[in-house]
Amino acid sequence: MGESRHATPTPDDNTPDARSSDTTDPQARPGARLSTGPAPSGTTRDSPAINREILALAVPALGALVAEPLFVLADSAIVGHLGTAQLAGLSLASNVILTVVGLCIFLAYTTTAQVARLMGAGRERDALQAGLDGIWLALGLGAVLATTLVLTADVTVAALGGTGDVARHAVSYLRWAAPGLAGMLMVNASTGVLRGLRDTRTPLVVAAAGAVANLVLNIALVYGANLGIAGSAIGTMLTQFGMATALAVIVVRGARSRGANLRPHARGILSGARAGLPLVIRTLSLRAAILLTVYVATGLGAVALAAHQVVNSMWGLTALALDALAIASQALVGHALGAADVPRVRAILRRCLHWGVASGAAIGLLMAAGGWFVAPLFTPDDDVRGAIALAFAVCGLLLPVAGYVFVLDGVLIGAGDGRYLAWAGLATLVVYVPCALAVHAWAPPGPVGLAWLWAAFAGAFMAARAVTTGLRARTDRWLVTGA
Repeated sequence: MGESRHATPTPDDNTPDARSSDTTDPQARPGARLSTGPAPSGTTRDSPAINREILALAVPALGALVAEPLFVLADSAIVGHLGTAQLAGLSLASNVILTVVGLCIFLAYTTTAQVARLMGAGRERDALQAGLDGIWLALGLGAVLATTLVLTADVTVAALGGTGDVARHAVSYLRWAAPGLAGMLMVNASTGVLRGLRDTRTPLVVAAAGAVANLVLNIALVYGANLGIAGSAIGTMLTQFGMATALAVIVVRGARSRGANLRPHARGILSGARAGLPLVIRTLSLRAAILLTVYVATGLGAVALAAHQVVNSMWGLTALALDALAIASQALVGHALGAADVPRVRAILRRCLHWGVASGAAIGLLMAAGGWFVAPLFTPDDDVRGAIALAFAVCGLLLPVAGYVFVLDGVLIGAGDGRYLAWAGLATLVVYVPCALAVHAWAPPGPVGLAWLWAAFAGAFMAARAVTTGLRARTDRWLVTGA
């Protein structure tokens, strides 16, 4: 980061063995397998052209982004019919898994920023070398985190307030699902490489195949093999490793065709870790807010906690659907920053914000109106259904603000403004904590209490994030150009 004020390391940090820049057109190179997506439009600033570029990247990016929430939704629907205790246990365990994956999201975002900037500057070989270093970092980090989670499952579930049958099911799921972390982190890093190359279609294909495989494996293991909640975890774990293998093979094949070195490089890996540290702090503040929400939901009773699992899964799905716009802007902004085209960066940002708010409003309307129709898919319990429907209505009304936040947050990450986002994340957490604790202290248990909890999270917390990111975007401090 240094004096440049951005979290993206220099090319030399990521490619210690690179001695030259490779600017050859990848599509003209024999044996090239990686697509670099839609051709950039130079300094084009007209809205229709930018809209086409954004949609060309955002629509397929949606598939890769929703992979993990789709896994959780499938798990929720399958496990929910085993019983309320199983669904509540899944709520605790899956939030731990998602917290760990969320803390490591820098593996995707910093890799996207690095690769996009280097591609924009015409340094193709260096871009692929940085991507390989990111994948090696993901593999090592995933192995360490998986081992830690298996060994601390009991303590972790107890710390979140899990007791009795709920705790037992949560621990079972956590221990069986944890090994899949290495696979999921490799998926994130490999996807980041492809996004930086403006290829969001390959991750879409892999994510779609993974979602289908996950559903089939879960049904077969939970009901066919009578493994219960453990079968759901095993199915998801196997799917994650399958996706990781498919994406890594594609990246490695393309890197070899460009002359990149496949061996792990300590300097490049450590540089990637250093670049991601501010994003870890930023993400830690977000996940702390989410875990605090789970803690409050646990205190509202088993009905509220079971409903919270479904609402939280759907919120994650819609959040990542909106974040597809941020992914598109990250790739386009990264290339424009690498080419030192600041006016184009501003034009892309404006169009993505328009799309974000409008998409949030449209999805929010569907969510608010569809709660009563969606709830029966997850549980036969009437009380849980009512809590789901009420919380869906609250979330739907507040989604336009979330659309604004997700786009801005993603753009600033793609621009390498991690240091600011780390401080902003801590500030928004300070705003949210008293709101959540007020719900814990005064809200009634059951559906009404859950509605108040989501009003605090989707309302107060998202408003604080909108203020901090919006003020930053109005300045020029995040607009750092060059490779």
